[in-house]
Amino acid sequence: MAEKIPEDIKQDIERLVKELNYHCYRYYVLDSPVISDEEYDSLYVKLKGLEERYGHILSDSPTRRIGASPLDKFEKVKHKEPMLSLDNAFSFDDLMEFDRRVKRLLGSDEDIEYTVEPKYDGLAIEITYHNGLLYKASTRGDGYEGEDVTANIRTIRSVPLKIDEKGIPHEIDVRGEVYMDIDEFEKLNNEREQEGESLFANPRNAAAGSVRQLDSSITAKRRLHLACYGMGAVKGTDFRNQWKFIHWLEKHMFPIPVMVRRVRGIDKVIDVIKDIERKRRGFSFETDGAVIKVNDFDLQKSLGIKTREPRWAIAYKFPAHQGTTRINEISSSVGRTGVITPVAMLEPVRIGGVTVSRSTLHNWDEIERKDIRVGDYVIVERAGEVIPHVISVIKDRRTGKEKPFPIPDKCPVCGSRVIREKGEVAVRCIGLDCPAQVQERIRHFASRGAMDIEGLGEKNVELLYSEGMIRHFADIYRIKKEDILRLPRFAEKSAQNLMDAIEKSKHTTLSKFLYALGIPHVGEYAAKLLSRNFESMEDLYKIKPGKIMGIRQIGEKIALSVSSFFNDPENINTLEKLKESGLKLTNPDYENKGSRERLFEGFTFVITGTLPEPRNYVENMIEELGGMTSSSVSKHTDYLVVGEEPGSKLRKAQSLGVKTISYEELLGLIKHKRMPKNLKLQF
Repeated sequence: MAEKIPEDIKQDIERLVKELNYHCYRYYVLDSPVISDEEYDSLYVKLKGLEERYGHILSDSPTRRIGASPLDKFEKVKHKEPMLSLDNAFSFDDLMEFDRRVKRLLGSDEDIEYTVEPKYDGLAIEITYHNGLLYKASTRGDGYEGEDVTANIRTIRSVPLKIDEKGIPHEIDVRGEVYMDIDEFEKLNNEREQEGESLFANPRNAAAGSVRQLDSSITAKRRLHLACYGMGAVKGTDFRNQWKFIHWLEKHMFPIPVMVRRVRGIDKVIDVIKDIERKRRGFSFETDGAVIKVNDFDLQKSLGIKTREPRWAIAYKFPAHQGTTRINEISSSVGRTGVITPVAMLEPVRIGGVTVSRSTLHNWDEIERKDIRVGDYVIVERAGEVIPHVISVIKDRRTGKEKPFPIPDKCPVCGSRVIREKGEVAVRCIGLDCPAQVQERIRHFASRGAMDIEGLGEKNVELLYSEGMIRHFADIYRIKKEDILRLPRFAEKSAQNLMDAIEKSKHTTLSKFLYALGIPHVGEYAAKLLSRNFESMEDLYKIKPGKIMGIRQIGEKIALSVSSFFNDPENINTLEKLKESGLKLTNPDYENKGSRERLFEGFTFVITGTLPEPRNYVENMIEELGGMTSSSVSKHTDYLVVGEEPGSKLRKAQSLGVKTISYEELLGLIKHKRMPKNLKLQF
């Protein structure tokens, strides 16, 4: 039974809630934290302890973001004001016509004042606040009735649980878009692919699927974001225009779109749209256009609505990064874990300035769902402007000669039996010596983020394997120069370069080596977590899952996988042989644990271009020194680390006056421990 709460404890809880919510706002909305993660965690643990002891939990406590009990179904919610869809403009001529129509309806020849913002590709949400407290959150649904997703929206860290100011509306419906960053989307899909689960087609589907979870604890595990841009019903306050409303949202700690412009005249609107299109590659999220709104709310009321669309707003759609082509063939690719992935070989097509000739079909459930066949004409899209995938089949163009591509009963590489575990979408080869799996594991071991053995790419691994020189990654350290010289494509210099790269790889870090081993579910981040908590590789020998699960952020699946690997006598024997070959591991992550100066505390870094080390490695290095890393440049960014072939982030940084440095200069800051404390005052 909870103790009776003294007044001073009550005040402590209120202070901690307010302080933690402020730091959440700094971290998730402004992207500019002022305390370290450890300090935040310490405050959070203190608050949770007081809440559990005294049973006093405020409605806006951050402890209420972890998710509620699973629901049986979603309840329906009626919107007090309809959530309308927007009419689309596909050309600047369409926008000019929209402007002429607005003027005609208003009976005015004067230039209209508009607001312009990026169109987020996410899930529309309405959040209702009663007397400043988050009361309910619902999806758009059919525009008039949506689904109650309150418990899920509460888990999104950037969503205010309380509007903490005097003079707030008695009731207000704030509208926005829940979305997932492109990096988070790719990370989530990689995890789902490793688990044999179906993949999300794009970030929008990932965000929608995350919000529409009956178990809100699943939503809480996914890093979702919110951009607020609109208003439904409101009582107790009058807003004169969209521009003032956006500033009200910003003042009350709501996340707003990355850029909102107020301009007069349609020509200026078009200039802003061109600016958004130039900058879109630097955005962390997907955007397919821009939203234009008449700024004045009285004019909006005069213009009114059509059947389902307002006459005072329109969405301009950027040219789609899609193309139509034909599937000439479907082949199967076997990964290092044995998962067989169907791949479409396409007639080459230009999409967004890039020639696309192949596309992953993910798995056979996707093939069946979309009814994809060899010979089909299909629409292909570059998701996130990077990954090509098949959107849909153009069935009207079928001739009857198209052929289905069934699940293989044998591995296309080694001929072994394939299996499909119950509840999984993944089809796997069970051949222990499958050449495709062996070669993939060797390539992974030698890859840049792992042992970084330059010269051991796909073709050379295939050559060495076919010649019987390597059958396991441990064989790499038994290769002799005289044997390489007998192979085609190798001369004296190239052979020596490969031997030098192999020798160099013997001196690496524990985290890189753990990642290189290819332990199921252990990516670069999990390897880093392990190296931070275990001083040497030997500390992992015969380890129990429970000890690994004591590490925050490592779950049961990873723990079981790591424990299984390090309890296998054959694996231990291989590791000992590698040590005999000269393998020497250092572990700076453990050596510096808790002792490194927080040199970058209070500073935010963004990386652009290709660096000498993998991006994850550099980001971890910055974060270990107390810094914060972000995927997009903003006015809150302190440093942009610039590598080779930088993207649009460099232009944005230059326009905002953000300090740009090279990777070597970053290392210099660390080496000489020179971090200007007044950096934010310099620009």
